[in-house]
Amino acid sequence: MIYLEQNTELYNNDIRAMLQAFFDNEKISLVKADTRISLLVDYVAESDVETTVRSGGYVTFTLEDEDRYHASRTVVVDYLDKKIARNPLKAALYHLLSDYTGKELPWGSLTGVRPTKIATEMLEKGVDEPTIHKVYTDTYLTIPQKADICIEVAKREQELFRDFHYEEEYCIYIGIPFCPTRCLYCSFTSYPIAGYRDKVEDYLQALYREMDFVAKAEPYRKKRLVSVYIGGGTPSALSAKQLEALITRLKQTFDMRYVREFCVECGRPDSITEDKLKVLKSLGVERISINPQTMSDETLSLIGRAHTVEQTKEAFYLARQVGFDNINMDMIVGLPGEEIGEVCHTLEEIEKLRPDSLTVHSLAIKRAANLNIEMERYHELIKGSTNEMLLAVDACARRMNLFPYYLYRQKNIPGKLENVGYAAKGKESPYNILIMEEKMDILAMGAGASSKFVFHKENRIERVENVKNVDHYMERIEEMTERKQRMFDTLTDDGAETGDV
Repeated sequence: MIYLEQNTELYNNDIRAMLQAFFDNEKISLVKADTRISLLVDYVAESDVETTVRSGGYVTFTLEDEDRYHASRTVVVDYLDKKIARNPLKAALYHLLSDYTGKELPWGSLTGVRPTKIATEMLEKGVDEPTIHKVYTDTYLTIPQKADICIEVAKREQELFRDFHYEEEYCIYIGIPFCPTRCLYCSFTSYPIAGYRDKVEDYLQALYREMDFVAKAEPYRKKRLVSVYIGGGTPSALSAKQLEALITRLKQTFDMRYVREFCVECGRPDSITEDKLKVLKSLGVERISINPQTMSDETLSLIGRAHTVEQTKEAFYLARQVGFDNINMDMIVGLPGEEIGEVCHTLEEIEKLRPDSLTVHSLAIKRAANLNIEMERYHELIKGSTNEMLLAVDACARRMNLFPYYLYRQKNIPGKLENVGYAAKGKESPYNILIMEEKMDILAMGAGASSKFVFHKENRIERVENVKNVDHYMERIEEMTERKQRMFDTLTDDGAETGDV
């Protein structure tokens, strides 16, 4: 446990994020008892003696431990001006913690979830690539490879969205909260289909009511629907008949003329059948995802995925036979019991299949996941993801002519590494970028769905959440539509946000 003492909390979030990056989410306490490390942060403001006008200041970080280690770093800076002080303060703390632990973090002092944002904003201002690269490595202390991939992703995003008009278009997300089984690491809204099969039809009816309501929303009558993403859960946990009914109803309810992407998650191979794939293909679904996560039967069993490696391969080949030419595969690095050797084996097997896109997730230990709840049972098996693993993924993806097009980080990833989406040219998922970059409204329907509303003029995001519990969602569907209506009323009051031009 780490004791943290500050005489102001102006940079509290940054300091905590840095401590957790170096000490793998070790708990931080404001009480010194029973702590092994102490970080003292002393902020001092200096003023002109005669005028009492603040003229600057300095910040001192002091690190101590139970073995009488003692070190400090001081930064002379006007800490009340966050615009100029934040990066020097984070850099000083990074160096202090790096000296103590002997660690160098690939992302340096960067603690945000969207590290590509820096490159994107600088490219939009016309800054040249060498200068951007230098900002990452010198200001944020990243390794060169992270600077390279951020610039590459930012450039590809710009290319992908050159013809998009954020204020005149929107996306929809449909949540299907059922799965064959619940994976150990999963924190999403997901219920075992076997126990909820009798409720699926009632759930779909409630979902249709929400879809009907959203389709009639006044603020979106002049906007174009450009992306449709059906996720979960595992949408392919539904029967072929239910999938057909859902997608048919979707196409009857929304104007699909301008849709550039229609994606359905078929993540679990044990939920995929030929008749389901044929339904999806016949109704215009262009992109599907078949997610092995690992190509180790032992690990699959450990993490609660009730399918085998062979089933993953069979599902993939079946999708190809049905005619899908845009198939994504997800994998997770850092799974319990897996190290670099197991990751390389998974990559070898994926490379034989040659998917059209590959998404790599660094294992995140989320609060609601069984992995976190039962951490004592799995603690010794979790080594976490490493940059070596991510570099192996990067090399494999590029051998398959797949290149990075979106990247983000999560708070609960040990080592604070990243998730990256790779795709062949023309096979990217714009939705995956939009959900992270928050540049376009996403109207989300279903249990656990979260809608995002982008107020471009005010540079802010508003969210409207649906309840996660399936039974509560069905019982309170009127409340779910009322929540959205309050937001729609706000948008209607501002003609600029409704797409009026």
